[in-house]
Amino acid sequence: MENQKEISNLEIERKFLVKSNVFKAESFKQTRIVQGFLSTNKKRIVRVRLKGEKGFLTIKGESSKNGLSRFEWEKEISKEEAADLLKLCKKGIIDKTRYEVKVDTHTFEVDEFYGDNEGLIIAEVELQSEEECYIKPTWLGKEVTGNKKYYNSQLSENPYKNW
Repeated sequence: MENQKEISNLEIERKFLVKSNVFKAESFKQTRIVQGFLSTNKKRIVRVRLKGEKGFLTIKGESSKNGLSRFEWEKEISKEEAADLLKLCKKGIIDKTRYEVKVDTHTFEVDEFYGDNEGLIIAEVELQSEEECYIKPTWLGKEVTGNKKYYNSQLSENPYKNW
């Protein structure tokens, strides 16, 4: 039973740079996200997120060697609780709009960043297994899966404007 719980909390995703704004016209949903980090230790990242009108507390474990998967635990909290916790977060709050784009049987989440990460657009697709096939839309650019500088926790500490 313990093993099943770990598997159900396993996040498997691929991450890409985005080379055009075509995804905006293809999106079916847009949500503003503000998030901060209570911890950015690579073994346990603790994130606080305001996503639209909802709050979330998320804990992520260390990524696999290839960067495709890692443990993730998330709990919805009130908008007020999330706003209070954001005040305790480390410097470097992330501000972005997430666009959701359906491509065949998968939904790509495309994040357009603001503030210190302005100009950066990253797409992610969650998979059921590391070998799962998916269709790449034309606006998808270079794959950056496993490149830690593109992790939100790292963008909060070393923003895109400093690269």
